[in-house]
Amino acid sequence: QVQLVESGGGLVQPGGSLRLSCAASGIMFRLYYMGWYRQAPGKKRELVAAVSYGGSTNYADSVKGRFTISRDDAKNTVYLQMDSLKFEDTADYYCNAKKVATGSDYWGQGTQVTVSS
Repeated sequence: QVQLVESGGGLVQPGGSLRLSCAASGIMFRLYYMGWYRQAPGKKRELVAAVSYGGSTNYADSVKGRFTISRDDAKNTVYLQMDSLKFEDTADYYCNAKKVATGSDYWGQGTQVTVSS
């Protein structure tokens, strides 16, 4: 059974930081392309950041220079360090595991991030 369990969300003031974690089980984590997505109320889910099994990263323009994605294959965990948070970063954040070769695509249950003063 595949599970992606996110943690680390919460309430933070503008300019603050949060670190999200996503612990995976039931997959060969090191072979998966891992991503963080977010969905704000009334908006479509969007890619925030992703890291390949080789360690290559890509980011949405809106978070470049503020967010950092990383992975620890020994712990089957992907992280999203979010700094200089803005009001517009408020959303539910979802972890995704994708393996293109097999079409495997898994989602976590989401963790809420609220940026408010």
